[in-house]
Amino acid sequence: MSNRWLHERKGEHYYNKAKEEGYRSRSAFKLKQIHSKFKVFENAKNVLDLGAAPGGWLQVASEEIMDEDGLVLGVDLKEIKPIYADNVATIVGDIRDLEVQQEVLGAFFGKADIIMSDMAPDVMGQWDVDQYRQIHLARIALKLCDKLLKGDGWFIVKIFQGGEHIKYIRELKDMFKYVKNFKPQASRSRSSERYIIARHLRKDRKLPAEFRPEILVEEEEDDEPIPGDQLFFEETS
Repeated sequence: MSNRWLHERKGEHYYNKAKEEGYRSRSAFKLKQIHSKFKVFENAKNVLDLGAAPGGWLQVASEEIMDEDGLVLGVDLKEIKPIYADNVATIVGDIRDLEVQQEVLGAFFGKADIIMSDMAPDVMGQWDVDQYRQIHLARIALKLCDKLLKGDGWFIVKIFQGGEHIKYIRELKDMFKYVKNFKPQASRSRSSERYIIARHLRKDRKLPAEFRPEILVEEEEDDEPIPGDQLFFEETS
């Protein structure tokens, strides 16, 4: 029995299971397995889902949030077909844009218990470039944690394995006390994706060095920022 055959059967299993159980994507089972392992939804009320389309993670989170005043907010470039649940809302937009960032920050009354990021860029076919672009999205999600996540909240983020992901995990450890690397069974065995599960923001936490304002001010005045950099500057009154 070949490994390829087993791999294809595994993918088919979760695809069919998602259809049978009414989930919009097989990735719903990745989140279910993350929760089974780490109990991230226990006592959670407010959840932010970045890269939410087509909505499989929103469905799972909506089922797990028992508080009638809870909010599960999904953000994606693509429009997400309505999920008919009172606790689900969506925003269509690019999280790298300042207006979208502000809309997200203003959507919650208080702070989020969980921030989840399943974001990935459109693949260009150049692995080093694709991985860096994906990690850049993960760093934007990390900054949202600094602004929006509760001190004991959970951060779940997808990354692609490669040279840049090792640096990113070190950055996570500068932000969180608890950091675990996890690959759900529902992930394809050949996939380079991993999920990092983090909790307990450090009081003395440090953002990734390349996005710290004190470092950015040293750059040339006419340099254009990378999309998403706006979030790494403190607002001025």
